[in-house]
Amino acid sequence: MAVTTHEPEHPTSTGLSHRKLLMWTFLGSECLFFGTLIANHMINRNQAELLNGVSPACVLDIPITSASTFVLLMSSVAMVLAVTASERGDMKQLRIWLFMTAVLGATFLGFQVYEFSAFVDEGLTIGTNLYGSTFFILTGFHGVHVTVGVIWILSMLAASYRRSDLVIGNPLNVDITGLYWHFVDVVWIVIFTVVYLVGAIGLNCTEVV
Repeated sequence: MAVTTHEPEHPTSTGLSHRKLLMWTFLGSECLFFGTLIANHMINRNQAELLNGVSPACVLDIPITSASTFVLLMSSVAMVLAVTASERGDMKQLRIWLFMTAVLGATFLGFQVYEFSAFVDEGLTIGTNLYGSTFFILTGFHGVHVTVGVIWILSMLAASYRRSDLVIGNPLNVDITGLYWHFVDVVWIVIFTVVYLVGAIGLNCTEVV
């Protein structure tokens, strides 16, 4: 039976609850953090030493990363459906879409591990040159954020079996989780565009595999 009791909301002058405003503030600070990492990569990527006679950016695997990007975008769709299910009190659908979001997020991480292994095999590591350092730090920190998101979502899923009121009786909990997850997805779109599309294709690499 669906639980309909909601925790009392205490909106701020912005009309948002304190918890939601705190999450937006946190995400704003994260924008500055990732913005710094992206800017650092853009500044230093063209100053890196060549790798086997070509730019290190030519090692990037555009087709594989495009597939992983699609998977992450689909996870955002699943998260939207989870939030919607929570708002209408549909526990079954909520659990399904939370699980799907976590699975898609974990699949993205699997793609990233595969990519990192392939780059190391090609000779590109965090210590190879400036490109390797800034690339692995940027994408690695994003991977950490995705991992935190997957753990958070699985925690919400587990909570739905212990105390259903945490996810149905108070859909704000799922909504805040969704905000974080969508942020992680948006950051990846920026990284994919700047690092992979502009950084590799923009250099007219003869082989982008």
